[in-house]
Amino acid sequence: MFPKKGTTVPPREDTSGKRYAAAISDALRGELGTSSRATKTVMRWTGASDRAVKYWIEGTRGPDGSHLILLARNSDAVLHSILKMADRDLYELSIELNAATAALTRAIAIIAALRASEGLR
Repeated sequence: MFPKKGTTVPPREDTSGKRYAAAISDALRGELGTSSRATKTVMRWTGASDRAVKYWIEGTRGPDGSHLILLARNSDAVLHSILKMADRDLYELSIELNAATAALTRAIAIIAALRASEGLR
């Protein structure tokens, strides 16, 4: 046991953990709502318990590790929230632009195929 010497540092409140839990909660509520169906959906996505998922949706606690990854895999809102918390908004924009480019490329190919089948140019 070490002797107590020096100044005492008052305990600091964990505000980053509260902000994290609130951000995940906002994302889940925005995408799924607060119904029991939302809880069951998140349970199915993550394999987490009913009580844990309710904590996440309420914003009391946030998911850890593998549960967070599984949430981000299944929920665009959670993925966007994570990117925003990590100050990676530009990366999020890049993902959306790539998805839009792919959708437009498919649409152009479909239009070209329809025109070719009708004999139009």
